[in-house]
Amino acid sequence: QLQLVESGGGLVQPGGSLRLDCAASGFTLDYYSIGWFRQAPGNEREGISCVNIGGGRTNYADSVKGRFTMSKDSAKNTVYLQMNNLNPEDTAVYYCAASRNFFGNCYFTKSAYRYWGQGTQVTVSS
Repeated sequence: QLQLVESGGGLVQPGGSLRLDCAASGFTLDYYSIGWFRQAPGNEREGISCVNIGGGRTNYADSVKGRFTMSKDSAKNTVYLQMNNLNPEDTAVYYCAASRNFFGNCYFTKSAYRYWGQGTQVTVSS
């Protein structure tokens, strides 16, 4: 069974950090483009970070650029999202997703991602 499982969410104060994990089972992440998305209450799900198949290209949304870093541990078949300098606007449910569609680059086109995790809540509040 192909599955993505996110973990690492929680409550953090403004200016704090969290690391989200996205563990894959049933398939090898190295052969997929991986995206991180988030959805705040009342908002559409938005893409914030992605890496293409092969890992040569990583893109970030302007809202998180310079604060969030995406990485991968192929041996653990896990992708990470390190989030620093968090602010209340980062409060959302965070999802990882996998796609076979992006080779030379990656994009935040939600319909192109076939496999999705269940999401993990991140709340930034004092």
